[in-house]
Amino acid sequence: MLSKALMIKSNLACVIVGRVFGNRIGNRVGNQTGKRRSRSACAGFTLIELAIVLVVIGLLLGGILKGQELIESARARNLISQLDSIKAAYFTFQDKYGALPGDYPGTLARSNLSGIENDSIGGNSDGVVRDTPQARESLLVWVHLSHANLISGHYRASGSQPDPASEWPRNPYGATLQLQYDAQFAGSGGGARLNLKTGSQVPARILAEIDRKIDDGRANSGQFRFSAYGGGGGPPSESRCYDPQNGYWRAAENEANCGAAALF
Repeated sequence: MLSKALMIKSNLACVIVGRVFGNRIGNRVGNQTGKRRSRSACAGFTLIELAIVLVVIGLLLGGILKGQELIESARARNLISQLDSIKAAYFTFQDKYGALPGDYPGTLARSNLSGIENDSIGGNSDGVVRDTPQARESLLVWVHLSHANLISGHYRASGSQPDPASEWPRNPYGATLQLQYDAQFAGSGGGARLNLKTGSQVPARILAEIDRKIDDGRANSGQFRFSAYGGGGGPPSESRCYDPQNGYWRAAENEANCGAAALF
């Protein structure tokens, strides 16, 4: 029975190979010649050769999937490193100058930070980083951090409003980051907290991996949560990025446009 089954499988493989290669050969040298060569090729096509072909295909597919997994892990590590470096710069500035970047008053910024052109390049010094009609503190924060030599980049402002043509921090997917005191994150209940947003266009699978590495793995609790902040790429959809019932990121669906906020 076993030998008969193996023979059937071998014959089936030969028929498939014969149809593909026999037809191609027949197109070149005539149908009858192609059929004879097809039968000859099938006669020499063994189960061992079939197994080798399947193994090679399996190795190729496995390599492609593993490569994709390594790329995603590298991007997750890159984003974690980016968030950590900005947090470190923020706390260093606070410790060194006794004030918050972005909220730092312009008179002190001009006196203590190199390259600040006038007294208007500063915040209102109310103790939080948030935008007001007078100053975009969430953008001035990058100006103050860079002029304090705590982050790299070409950040500048001609007044209390940063230059829109200037460079701003972006995530690996091109959307801008934001550091601000607000409630634009899942589970906030309307209560504002200082947070650093990743920006949009980050796949749900990447955010799920980051959340597992640095927090509790849920998008609506802990210190790393979903955020609908767009950052130039369109606001992410809460229901498409994570399940509100259990809080887990929808990594299997892997929505391409998601974002998160790291709470301070």
